[in-house]
Amino acid sequence: MRVITGIARGRRLKEPVGMETRPTADRVKEAIFSSIQFEVEGRKVLDLFGGTGQMGIEALSRGATHCTFVDLQKQAVAIIRENVNATGFSDQSTVIQGDALAFLSRCREKFDLIFLDPPYGSGLLEKAMELITTIDIVSENGIIVCENGSNSVWPVVAEPYQMQKEYRYGKIRTALYRRNAE
Repeated sequence: MRVITGIARGRRLKEPVGMETRPTADRVKEAIFSSIQFEVEGRKVLDLFGGTGQMGIEALSRGATHCTFVDLQKQAVAIIRENVNATGFSDQSTVIQGDALAFLSRCREKFDLIFLDPPYGSGLLEKAMELITTIDIVSENGIIVCENGSNSVWPVVAEPYQMQKEYRYGKIRTALYRRNAE
């Protein structure tokens, strides 16, 4: 696992041992960033269910101004901190160990780009999307990038949110949701 492009290009990222964390495959990450490549620079990012932090780190490497990483697992948070420090983004990062849904419930800031990659089939994607759209923490024209298994249904969202695109990579699917300007 590595940073694909930007100022930290080629840097290797650590991964936790075991099955608690499932990092996004490099080819999927590359495809996601190809689809949003012109919408990362200068953005404020939330990497919810952060795992290794690779999605938020990739966004920082491509010019995002700040990323908040959230993960419940102590080992994952330690890995995120190591990866953020190793890539030189500690000043542009906030790393939080805690429950993602509790974080969203307390959140009072807006994000331009949100990455959601919870454990597949856990129901957390649907709950997170419901909270995000209810408390409206996405800036106008902001993007939510979701990753899901091939057998799951995408969450339905109300205006001003809308699913924009869906992509399939074998057993992995991603979707881009956008908060439309009002």
